[in-house]
Amino acid sequence: MKRLVLFAVALFMATVSNAQEMKTQPQIIVSGEGKIKVTPDYVIISVGVENTGDQAADVKKKNDIAIDAVIKYLKKAKLPESDYQTKQVQLNKTYDYEKKKHYFVANQTISITLKDLSKYDTMMLGLVDSGINVINGVDFRSTKVAEYESQARVRAVQNAKTKAQDYAGALNQKMGKAVLVTDNSSTYYPRPYMAAMKMSADTEMSRETLAIGEIEVTANVTINYALD
Repeated sequence: MKRLVLFAVALFMATVSNAQEMKTQPQIIVSGEGKIKVTPDYVIISVGVENTGDQAADVKKKNDIAIDAVIKYLKKAKLPESDYQTKQVQLNKTYDYEKKKHYFVANQTISITLKDLSKYDTMMLGLVDSGINVINGVDFRSTKVAEYESQARVRAVQNAKTKAQDYAGALNQKMGKAVLVTDNSSTYYPRPYMAAMKMSADTEMSRETLAIGEIEVTANVTINYALD
């Protein structure tokens, strides 16, 4: 029994000793960042119709007529039905404190995926002509974002490794293997959103209204390297 107890104590002490040794192992902790800039190849457009009036039925009818015209335009433009979708439908009763009366607001939002960016201006003009009076914004995307994220991660690791080598060299020590890797990346899509813009019937839209720019895909990593 005593031998068993002594063995257990020895095993415990060895485990504690190993844990302490691991904790006190010299390490260098660095962070790395990788960036890939790409040109978007499609855009998600958020547009809507909004009407106000004294009667709920009237404003809803106005909205329904406008949305019907918009959907017919999208079909006429030969946009696949899978590329547009109703996102929000609302009918609210609101009080005007200045006029001291209630009125109703009806609005409906449609999300449109446009895969041919050369058709953007034509599409926007057609939407306005068909009844759209609110533009919520545009969201540029890339169909190859997963591929670019992978490239960005590789660059982030290379950046971190270079930093670790620099620090280890400055310390006159040798950099060992990576003992811990933490991914700090989060996908972010820049959104050049315009504030929700109501458009009047006489609003003029230029034929050159889209600045595509670039999407910046970023990866961030933290790596713990052992120092020998």
